[in-house]
Amino acid sequence: MLNTKTIEIVKATAPIIAQTGPALTAHFYERMFSHNPELKDIFNMSNQRNGDQREALFNAICAYANNIENLPALLPAVEKIAHKHTSFMITAEQYAIVGGHLLGTIDDLLSPGQEVLDAWADAYGLLADIFIKREEEIYQENEGKSGGWRGTREFILTEKTQESEVITSFTFKPADGGAVAGYQPGQYLGIYLQPEGFEFQEIRQYSLSSAPQADQYRISVKREEGGKVSSYLHDALQVGDTVQLAPPAGDFFLDVEATTPVALISAGVGLTPTLSMLETLTSHQAGVHWLHAAENGDHHAFKHTIARMVAEHDHFTSHTWYREPLASDSQAEDFQFDGMMDLNKVKELVATPGMHYYFCGPVGFMQHVAKQLLAMGITEEQLHYECFGPHKVI
Repeated sequence: MLNTKTIEIVKATAPIIAQTGPALTAHFYERMFSHNPELKDIFNMSNQRNGDQREALFNAICAYANNIENLPALLPAVEKIAHKHTSFMITAEQYAIVGGHLLGTIDDLLSPGQEVLDAWADAYGLLADIFIKREEEIYQENEGKSGGWRGTREFILTEKTQESEVITSFTFKPADGGAVAGYQPGQYLGIYLQPEGFEFQEIRQYSLSSAPQADQYRISVKREEGGKVSSYLHDALQVGDTVQLAPPAGDFFLDVEATTPVALISAGVGLTPTLSMLETLTSHQAGVHWLHAAENGDHHAFKHTIARMVAEHDHFTSHTWYREPLASDSQAEDFQFDGMMDLNKVKELVATPGMHYYFCGPVGFMQHVAKQLLAMGITEEQLHYECFGPHKVI
């Protein structure tokens, strides 16, 4: 535990640090990568260039300082970040490196004096210990599962299927021929790549897009404009090629009683975790409503899979929005509405008492969905969501 004086110093200096804005974390990352360039093989350098990772770290520092007397309030964020860290195989030694550069950054920019630096060192050390302990628990849980492992494991691409104009599925089986660890529907895989032409190792997390299987994993990836990894997967990775995978992880997953009604809400490639959930809910005892938004019919992935599942299961319903339908979509039966997703059009379904809502997609879409649900009287406790990339609050 932190002593009273340390808490007082951190609280007193937090506003000064907050005033530096993301410039603090920009300096931090520049400093760290200059002194420890090996970490470029772990961090997503694209998120460095667009500023997303810097913003996420700055927000995390401010949140910690503001809740330093109420650490339980941070536990949901700790769980989310700890899962992501295990997908990157973060070690205790790397926490020491990060802490040293964080304190060095504060000193470089603010020169607050040794007493302040010592207080922040104690505060960082406490938080780092919380993460290290939780991440070690996750590592051990993954290793102890049937078919589980620690670190990375070699897998072979056994199937590559184009699901839409922009989304392709990739099925992997272990190169050693063994079983694979189970996972909760909604979780993701970490994939490690460094083919010829990549300056650094690239690590990405992609949601598992099917119900758990005994011997394989499937992810479904959108081709992102300018995306180094997604372009490589779509254009270069071929059946028979191998990759390194980290065990499934993530704190966004289906967790409901058999009698709880569920709404699965997605946009674009955000359907990958919700599709895994849908495939798991075929024997659910309450209604399950699939609500999806796509750009148009050409971008609409898994539409025939969803239609088949809805036809086979009486407790499933499906409603789809196309933001800008194509002329060819006018004859299709794959969507009911055009424009942005308007949940009032299906209010009789989504305003069901006790329903839980799982949604995934671009941040703007999820904010749009959450605003509508809250306006209907849905509580925040019923809302569950996943962000792509660095975490943002919806």
